[in-house]
Amino acid sequence: MLPPETRSRILGAVDDAFDAQVEFTRALIAEPSLRGAERSVQDLLHAAMEERGLSVDRWTLNIDDLRDHPGFGPVTVSYENADNIVGSYTPATVHGRSLIINGHVDVVPTGPEAQWSRSPWEPAIVDGWLYGRGSGDMKAGHAAGLFAFDAVRAAGFQPTAPIHIQSVVEEESTGNGSLSALLRGYTADAAVILEPEENMLVRANVGVIWFRVRVAGRPTHPREMSTGFNAIDAAYAVIAELRQLEERWNATRFEHPHFGDLDHPINFNIGGITGGDWPSSVPAWCEVDVRASFFPGISADTAWAEIEDCLQQAAGRPELAGSVPTAERTGFYSEGYVLDPASDAEKVLAAAHKESVGAPLETFTTPGYLDARVFSLYGDMPALVYGPRSEAIHGYDERVDLESVRAVTKTIALFIAEWCGIEERDV
Repeated sequence: MLPPETRSRILGAVDDAFDAQVEFTRALIAEPSLRGAERSVQDLLHAAMEERGLSVDRWTLNIDDLRDHPGFGPVTVSYENADNIVGSYTPATVHGRSLIINGHVDVVPTGPEAQWSRSPWEPAIVDGWLYGRGSGDMKAGHAAGLFAFDAVRAAGFQPTAPIHIQSVVEEESTGNGSLSALLRGYTADAAVILEPEENMLVRANVGVIWFRVRVAGRPTHPREMSTGFNAIDAAYAVIAELRQLEERWNATRFEHPHFGDLDHPINFNIGGITGGDWPSSVPAWCEVDVRASFFPGISADTAWAEIEDCLQQAAGRPELAGSVPTAERTGFYSEGYVLDPASDAEKVLAAAHKESVGAPLETFTTPGYLDARVFSLYGDMPALVYGPRSEAIHGYDERVDLESVRAVTKTIALFIAEWCGIEERDV
């Protein structure tokens, strides 16, 4: 346990630099780091890591290095601009436990920008909330990890264990960014991911598969529409069949620890639909993009096999007239995970949280995807997903509570000091 005077120095250092932290977060938000356009924001983080004297490793993701791994998500875009960055701190002597602080820079599309109160790339502060796409998910948390590391050193200490600060891409679509960092050799005694988690710790999350269903129709002129076969109409029947599978999986939630208290943990999201070529032609094709989740402990292969069986069954519906839908995986192929509550890392985080927030650390289960599965399933590392209070992530007017960000930064600074160990710096 850190001495009270040490804790006070570290917490004070967070407060002293918090205005600078907010301005750095605003600079990150102002970079529209949509998928395939993350390079400019990575340039900012690269420079920030070099300024701190970290050893910086930057590389472009290579699908050939990843595709044979069971955690790989199929890719439908170019990785030409998909750069990962890791800034590493190496102590002169190692006395503590090593740590990865992981954050992603990719953000989801904004939707119609006219529906926002202001530009999604304008990082305004209103009533203590910082607005903008990616403010909560997860640029505020990403900056918090960097400034927590700063606070330990600004307080006059230096960590006594290696620390790797990771800035990755692809968290919102495949998880391949964190997977690439793992396969590049970055491991530690624990990992922290500062996602927007309402000042709580994630106990478990679902697995996720992205896929595209294609239904073939038979085009005709509308004057003789009954002789044709409308692929768009048929696609709705396929969606109905998928909804039945979704409900069957939800009905088993009490069989899965930590999920029984959630009303609807398994969600199949219809994220896009495209079809047809001409208003006066019965559509010959329709494609539906789906995000399906499944419980931890179930393999992605098992879940995918059930989805494929479901699509085969859909062919028997009258709306499909015997046409068999096809499907291809287009992104996430990711299994869920459960954090072991007995881990030493969680105990250290809980103590740090209580010191900074003044209340016990709460845990919860999320029906969302998290990169923690990369570290826990494939790296044998406890992965702590913990972060600030936010609202409207993936929605209009996304925002993050700045006082919550401050508290999280303090928690992580204390966690670094306790987990990694510290000694007085020579200044």
